[in-house]
Amino acid sequence: MKVALVNGSPHKKGCTYTALCEVAKILNEEGRETEFFWIGTKALSGCIACKSCVKTGKCVFDDTVNEFREIAKDCDGFIFGSPVHYAGISGAMTAFMDRLFYSDLSGNGNKTFYMKPAACVLSARRAGTTAAFDQMNKYFTIQEMPVVSSRYWNMVHGAAAEEVVQDKEGLYTMRVLGRNMAFMLKCFKAGQENGVKLPEREKPVFTNFVR
Repeated sequence: MKVALVNGSPHKKGCTYTALCEVAKILNEEGRETEFFWIGTKALSGCIACKSCVKTGKCVFDDTVNEFREIAKDCDGFIFGSPVHYAGISGAMTAFMDRLFYSDLSGNGNKTFYMKPAACVLSARRAGTTAAFDQMNKYFTIQEMPVVSSRYWNMVHGAAAEEVVQDKEGLYTMRVLGRNMAFMLKCFKAGQENGVKLPEREKPVFTNFVR
């Protein structure tokens, strides 16, 4: 079973990457395969609400969003990491996740991420992590993804990768997250092997609070 670790930082091997590596180390020790994906530094447009994805099953902007969606189809769990900018996830990561999850929910029947465990990792110099943590987790819950928890909120602190390495509690939290993700994946696999089926799905109901 494979876990994708998405790095939403403009720095390919900075603080966010350092935190994700600590999670990946434990996942590998637990026998889980891992794959890193960096969203890069090229401009990422936000969703323009064209709803082209409803017809095609992919975003109209053919960039790293569609690239990752293809990778995600073969993954069983996800860790999304982002630096904290103004008490939220980075602008590029916001655009990436808005389009990634909406295009899957609209155009592909929510099959890519449905009932696959997910978690987020936040990196900050000092503050804003809990607000960003709340923001990130909302993507998972609307997509019907089980959210994997850790011993504390999934965050590390430091202005550089060298400082993150000194955040002993933060790295401890990353390791607990890795073990909890591995455990949940094992439980899901055991359930599937013993005939436990996914929940019955109803046809979605959409209202605008207007009758």
